[in-house]
Amino acid sequence: MKPHTLSAFDRDLETIRLAVLTMGGLVEQAILNASRALESRDEELASEVVQGDRTIDASEEEINAQVVRLLALRQPQADDLRSAVAVMKMAGELERLGDYAKNMAKRVPVLIAAPTVEGAASALRRQARLVGQMLKDMLDSFARMDTALARDVISRDVEVDDMTNALFREFITHMMEDPRNITACLHYVFIAKNIERMGDLVTHGAEQVIFVAEGRSAGPREKGHSTATIAVPEE
Repeated sequence: MKPHTLSAFDRDLETIRLAVLTMGGLVEQAILNASRALESRDEELASEVVQGDRTIDASEEEINAQVVRLLALRQPQADDLRSAVAVMKMAGELERLGDYAKNMAKRVPVLIAAPTVEGAASALRRQARLVGQMLKDMLDSFARMDTALARDVISRDVEVDDMTNALFREFITHMMEDPRNITACLHYVFIAKNIERMGDLVTHGAEQVIFVAEGRSAGPREKGHSTATIAVPEE
């Protein structure tokens, strides 16, 4: 009876893991599309990202429901319980990533109407591409329980932090040089900070991979230069 129970648990958990990977693919595409819409000033593509977030939200709800059913039916213990809980946390982090992509897309119409700040949108797209690649690699590490790749993802978050700090300085310079840039640059500051938070969420996902695979915390991680001296209110 016990081998049958474990086999059933593994089968059910693998189904949920595949759903998480599918959700992750949707989030990865949302981030890339939102940043592309920002750079190309494509309001239609931005709208698609906003509307697509409903699918991401629904995916998280379904994954959570599946995990709850799994816990109730299989009553896993120790390592199996850790895996099930980690999957639920991963889905939550992906949902928040989707929200940040949606928020980026929602700013596109406002920025289209504002004066163009040379190079700002392309710089933010580069920042988003970096996070998008981190997300892709994090999902790969999750699929294979590859802790070396997960640790590599964690190490790259410093680059995201440093890029955010550099962008903040650039946007402040634009605002000081021409007050007409203030509205657009404030939106760009919000977007840059949100992309930085995306990097943190991806890093948390990589830490979950290490926790599941090794049964211990990934430990402290290096952080880039702080942007704490610039007030950026929560959305």
